[in-house]
Amino acid sequence: MNQDAEHLRLLSIFHYIVGGIGVLVSFFPLLYSAMGGFMLYAANHPAGLPNNQNPPPPILGWFFIAFGALFFFVCMAMAICILFAGGSLSRRRHYWFAFVVACIECIFVPFGTILGVFTIIVLSRESVKALFPTAMAQSPR
Repeated sequence: MNQDAEHLRLLSIFHYIVGGIGVLVSFFPLLYSAMGGFMLYAANHPAGLPNNQNPPPPILGWFFIAFGALFFFVCMAMAICILFAGGSLSRRRHYWFAFVVACIECIFVPFGTILGVFTIIVLSRESVKALFPTAMAQSPR
């Protein structure tokens, strides 16, 4: 088997692994949304608070809900993009999408950085670009 094809196969497998981890991690911000829900409940039912404590303002609960939901959707979108990039690498399609996702992955320390750097290195080779049917047609000269 060609060394470039083997590198692309391994990179696609690692993209699936990191994307799966990303899907799992993207559920953690929903804990903030749940905390915001509890704050809203406490604001609407102050009689249940111990020692006559003041309830939190409702806007704080809504802020936590919005914050958690926003980060959930952003993390889930990035995880889906990583999974799609892994599929693109295995099918040798969407060269520039996989390259851009690899650049963005470098933000996510440590696994994303390692995977992103290796993906950029492999995709920068001319012999790998030749394996993608549209990469050579679209590459700047």
